[in-house]
Formats: sequence, structure tokens, C-alpha cells
Amino acid sequence: MIGIKNNNYSNLMKDKNYRKRARKRKINLAIRYTLLTLVAFVMLYPIIWLIGASFKSNSEIFSSVGFIPKKIDFTPYINGWKTGTQYTFGTYFLNTFKYVIPKVILTIISAVLTAYGFARFDFPFKKILFGLLIATLFLPQVVTKIPLYLFWKKLHLLDTFAPLFVGSAFAIDTFFVFMLIQFFRGIPRELDEAAKVDGCNSFMILLRILIPVLKPAIISVGLFQFMWSMNDFMGPLIYISSVNKYPVAIALKMAMDTTSGTFEWNQIIAMSLIGLLPSIILFFSAQKYFIEGIATSGLKG
Repeated sequence: MIGIKNNNYSNLMKDKNYRKRARKRKINLAIRYTLLTLVAFVMLYPIIWLIGASFKSNSEIFSSVGFIPKKIDFTPYINGWKTGTQYTFGTYFLNTFKYVIPKVILTIISAVLTAYGFARFDFPFKKILFGLLIATLFLPQVVTKIPLYLFWKKLHLLDTFAPLFVGSAFAIDTFFVFMLIQFFRGIPRELDEAAKVDGCNSFMILLRILIPVLKPAIISVGLFQFMWSMNDFMGPLIYISSVNKYPVAIALKMAMDTTSGTFEWNQIIAMSLIGLLPSIILFFSAQKYFIEGIATSGLKG
């Protein structure tokens, strides 16, 4: 009987300790998630405020810190979409995609081929050329603006979209090339040798063996280039002079009419949010591959 009582007492204490640990774990999780939620809210508050401000009037934007508008008004979106020119905001959207999409495609193709050459082949002056490639990372882009402008002027391609994306066909984005080289170096060469035994040439090895492994890195390159190109203001400002060819970045600047002295901030904010949508949608659609591409550098062991 004494032994049974001791066992019951021992089991009771174990149950109490287990419930105590479970309660403590729940409290810790609640505190942790509460802190994370508060930090996330603070980080996201500017975006949340912008969404609310896009439905406010100009006077309400500067008189209220809160993000909830007094009433939902779609007038800023309607008037902002019409713009103050003879073209709608949709025209500027299409103009943006006319050079952003080709630039992304050409960047991926040229960066993959260039990185493949440096990572997998031996050729004369390879180390010197690679050093020069890396050296261009330290070259300020502003230094190249005037020579490039004169170059495209000689080719009579100013006021076209060509200067904004044609250069990407020649792997001018060194960061992406270097990034992919590191991924290639992380892939075992045994895969190449096994493919050669099966009769694959260098191009087929790249296409069938290496590119599927590099998919996270390639998607990361595409996402980076897409977001950077969508936000590019200086490039279109230098090469594009016709209003009907302006992209979103310049269209938003035109909405800030400095001659009148008053800005329709609700319309500018509304169109800025619409301009952000493609990047946001693309990022969340490929978030899994993007994070994997940034976090890894080749095959996982």
C-alpha cells in the first residue's frame, strides 16, 4: 500500500511539473509573439499609413497621424489614374514593362552564361578578366553615364527603350554574375562529368543539369533586377524625352507639379501604391525560391 501511495504521489508531482512547464512554455510563446507582432507593426506602419492616406484628403493627411481614414474615398485613385497629361497611368505602366521585362530576361541569360564560363572553363587570362570583372563593382555608375549617353547618341537610339535594357545582354550587372559564380562553384563537378559520360555537351549540361539546381539563384536574380528596374528613375530620365514613353517613376515625379505650389499627395500616394503592386505580387509569388536563393550557395550537403 505504501508503494502504491508513493507511485501515485510521484505521478501526481510529474503531472504538476508537466503542467507547470507547459503553462510556462505557453506564456513564453505568448510574450514572444506579442513582441514580434508589435515590432512587425512598427516596421509595417509606414506602408499601412500609406494605404490609409491614399483614401484621405490632402488636409486630412497632414492633420492626422492615424492610418484609418474618416471615410473611404476612391477619388485619389480615379484622378491619379487619369494623371494631368493626355495619357493615363496605364500608359506609363505599359512603358515600364516594355523595358523591365526584356531587361530581366537578358540579365538572367547573360549572367548565367558568363558565370558558367568563369566557373566551369579554363581559358587564357581567366584570372585577369575575373579581376577586372570584380573591379567594375567598385566603379560608381555615375562615372559611366556620360560615355553611355554619347554612345547611344551615336547609335541614334536616344528617346527609345533600347538604352535601358540592351546593355543587359552583355552581362553588365557584375553583382549578378559574381553571385551566380558562387552558386556554380558550390555544385559538384561530378554532375558535369556524369552528364558528359551520358553524351551531353557543355550547353546541354548547363541546360539540363545545372540550371535546375540554380533555379533559386536565377529567381533571385530576376526578382532583384525587376525591383531595381521598376524603381529606376535616373536611367529613363536621361534617355527618354517623350511624355508618351515615360515610365511609372517619371510619371510620379510629373504628378508633383512644382509650378502650382500644391501637390495632390493623396493621388501621388495612391499611384505609388499601384506602382508597388507588381513587385509585391512577384516577391510573394516567388518568396520561397527567393529566400532559398539568398540563404544558400549551391547544393545542400
